Amino acid sequence: MKKILLISVFLISAWAKSITMPTTSYLADGSVTDMKIDKGSLYVATGASVIDVFNIKTKKIIHKINISKIKDFMGDTIDSKIYSVDVLDGKVLILSQGAHGFRRVDIYENNKLKHIINVEDKMYIAKAKFLDNKNIIVGLLSNDIISYNIKNKKQNWTIQASQSKFSNFKLNENKSKIIVCDESGDLHLINTKNGKFIKTFSGHNLDNVFQVDYKNGIIATAGQDRRVVIYNTKTDSVYYKTSNFLIYSVGLSPSGKIVGYASDENNDVTLFKTSTKTKLGVFGGNEMTLSNILFLNEKEFFVSSDDKTINFYKLK
Repeated sequence: MKKILLISVFLISAWAKSITMPTTSYLADGSVTDMKIDKGSLYVATGASVIDVFNIKTKKIIHKINISKIKDFMGDTIDSKIYSVDVLDGKVLILSQGAHGFRRVDIYENNKLKHIINVEDKMYIAKAKFLDNKNIIVGLLSNDIISYNIKNKKQNWTIQASQSKFSNFKLNENKSKIIVCDESGDLHLINTKNGKFIKTFSGHNLDNVFQVDYKNGIIATAGQDRRVVIYNTKTDSVYYKTSNFLIYSVGLSPSGKIVGYASDENNDVTLFKTSTKTKLGVFGGNEMTLSNILFLNEKEFFVSSDDKTINFYKLK
């Protein structure tokens, strides 16, 4: 009995040592929905009508961007959930929840909010990002992808990626291409200049793809089918790794050489090399379902979840 107990203690200890815990944590005002790094600051979108801006070095909030609260169907005042945030040349793009389930898009600049898309436009937008200083790109729940001119408030082009419900999209580094994922498991690569299809990737995720990332020609997915799929668009190769739990989140390092994914029911993140599939470590300490895995560089990354805590990790 003593031997069994000692073996159990040893195994538990060994397992604990194999999990790398965060080196530090940041505390946001609400559950974290999206994050963006820009010029030494971390912009954190929350479900509490606020974007927290952290100084990455000091780990302190240096600014808050507050969004007006909304009334629900019962007439009660509630927080507006901020679905996505982006930053370009000092301007902050904010997609938030409006009345009656419709969405609103604002640009925050010089401490002022400018309305771009209002509730009256009756659009169910799931994600919005900058294309450049004049245009943004939005993904609707209907899986319509729209390039939208900010000044003219008109669509440059629109295309329905597929008839499946939209999940997520990611722009490449120069924003010339966008990869869209949805409930079908397929990925759709689209030219952002004209809205034309470039390619469809299919047959590797068999169910809803929750998230997608796209860096340096590498595409990584987070699938409901418990698969993280890695596409190399330069070599036209593909493979997948399986997990024992739904993969809710995925993120690539800036070079695309390292990928992190939500790998188990404990909300741990596993990292591996995309070229060799070599496992680099497991990172724990996240209490709720993961919402974002965002790399600062090739060695450091942030992990957010459906709570207020953002964990920061360093790869040894």
